[in-house]
Formats: sequence, C-alpha cells, structure tokens
Amino acid sequence: MGHVLVSPLNWGLGHATRNIPVIRELLHFGHEVVVAATGNALLTLRREFPDCRFIDAPDYPAPYDPGNLMLARVLTKLPEMLKALAAERRCIRKIVAKDRYDLIISDSRPGMYSDTVPSVFMTHQVHYHLPFAIWPVELLGLGANRVLFDKYRRVIVPDNPPGPTALAGKLSHPICASSYPHLYFTGILATARRIDLPQDLDYLFIISGPEPQRTIFERIMLPQLHELPGIKAVLLGSPGGQGTRSPDPQTMVASYASTEEKIALLNRAKFIVCRSGYTTMMELAEIGKKHALFVPTPGQTEQEYLSNYYRKQGWFFSQAQDRLDLPRDIAAAAGYTGFPDMPKTAGNARRLYEEVLSAYVE
Repeated sequence: MGHVLVSPLNWGLGHATRNIPVIRELLHFGHEVVVAATGNALLTLRREFPDCRFIDAPDYPAPYDPGNLMLARVLTKLPEMLKALAAERRCIRKIVAKDRYDLIISDSRPGMYSDTVPSVFMTHQVHYHLPFAIWPVELLGLGANRVLFDKYRRVIVPDNPPGPTALAGKLSHPICASSYPHLYFTGILATARRIDLPQDLDYLFIISGPEPQRTIFERIMLPQLHELPGIKAVLLGSPGGQGTRSPDPQTMVASYASTEEKIALLNRAKFIVCRSGYTTMMELAEIGKKHALFVPTPGQTEQEYLSNYYRKQGWFFSQAQDRLDLPRDIAAAAGYTGFPDMPKTAGNARRLYEEVLSAYVE
C-alpha cells in the first residue's frame, strides 16, 4: 500500500480540518499517512488520527494585523516568509531523504513538494482578491500562482467547478482555464456532517478570528444578545477561557467547544451568526443550513469578498463588524435563500481518491 505525506498550513485550522476526510479516505484503503505540520494544525490532526505518524514541520508567520491592514502586514513580512520558504524546502528534502513516500499532499504550503516524489497542491485560492486600488498586485498574484502550480502534478481545489454552485466565487475560478489543465475540483471537503437532531436552538453565535479582532467581535456581539428572544448558544473560540457560563436562563456562553460539540450545535441551530471563513462556509453547505448572518473579519480580504459575493448571489446577508445590529441584521438575513444544494463531502472525498490520488499510491 502507498505511503503518503500530508502537510497542511497552520494559518487557522481550516487547512488541517479539510484534510481530515482526505486522510480518512487514504486510511480506509490501507495506506500509511504521515502528517507534517506545526502548531494547532498538528495538534488537531494528532487528536483526530492518533495512530498516524507526525513530524513537526514549521511553516510561515501568520500575517495577521491588529487593525484592518492585513495586506500591508503581508508585505512587511515578505522577507520573513521567503526565509520560511527556504527552510520549508530544506525540511521536505530531509523528510524525503529519510523515508520513502509515494505521494505528497501540500495544503497551501508552496515549498512542500519534491522533484522525486509526485506532489499535489490543495488550495481554494486559484485567484486572489485584492482591493481595486491595487489591482496590479492581484495580477502579479495570478502569475505567482501559475509558477507555483507548475511545481505540482495536480492542483486540488476544494470547491465545485466554476458555475452557479461555486462556493468560493472567483477565488477558485482561473481567468483562463486552459492555462491550468491540472486543476481538479473536488467539491466541498468539510469535517462537519449532517446529524438528525431536533432544531431546539434558536441562535448559534460563533466568535472567531485572530486577536484582537476576535475580542472586538465578542465585545460588540455579547451586549446585544438580550435583544433577541429564544434560546442562544455562544462559542467564544477561546480555549484558555473560563469554561461555560449562563448570563441568563436562555443563553449559554462557552469559551471553547470540541469538534463533536460544535457539530451538534451547528445541526441544532435554526440561525447562525459567524465569520465568513471558507472552511466555515463548507461546513454550512455540508449540513445544509439556510439561515445565517456573516460578519467578515476586518482586513481579511478573502472573508470580505466571500460575504459580499454571497450577498450578491442572494444566498446570505452580511454586515461589517463595526456596523453590527443583531435584531436589524438578523431580520434582513431572513430574505436570503442559503447555499444551493451541492454534492457532499463523503462522495467528494471518495471521487478524489478514485480519480486522482489512487493513481499515485496503488
């Protein structure tokens, strides 16, 4: 059986969690999986797959900005990122020299490829979105992606093909499809799953994002909860917090929830308020949630683009964090349809294995 190295980026947990169904599929067919990651991405996959082997492989400094100038922060960190890229190239050479591998799966880690081992790259950002004032930089990003993608045998895109159900909009849509013949659209890949549970929770609020924006979001949202009737649950996304508390009989505030607890809450909730990160979007599409309000993290151009795209499509309403008025915005969100129906993760992961990965490991 095949020997596969999986290496997700550690910028948030989304890169790690969308690899969970892929790793499950590889293990189902008897392949050996080694995970090369760092930080929370490494910890998450270690908890999920305790019998796999793990390598601590540092990646890139997260370019989060305490304000809303994330792009400027990326540019200032460019020398540090180039240094990290060089270290990543040395790391993968050492890993490949030490053990035999049949396939490398790199999720958004541009240096994790080998000249001697077939390598595939996973990303939903074929096309970056930047403010119009600096559109030439967006074009440079397209050129950089083209050079990067040529290092890999295939580019795996966890989205539906370009068209009316494309979850990432233009982000996953190449300007010239013929220039990217090795793109493979898997459909959504989500850890969450649909469970037949009673919808006994009126609202679920998921507060997330890098600091200090996570705390700012919390301070804006929590004082408004009393204005909403019904049963409410709040996930603060703060593992070091003070556990669970109930400010009133109808509200539960939890500092942190396990993966299974979060999946249950997502299934129970009639309405969800959350960030518009792509992994969360795949989770809502997987479960089939139709009622939600999105509040993009300020300065994160991907989330701002996605929330605006969904609003234009008539799928979901969104509101800027500093303008959030829960009663008003939740009422406005009622007129939106939710994501269209689309193929789910189980079938998508099986098709990815059969049509792409199996060619390298069997």
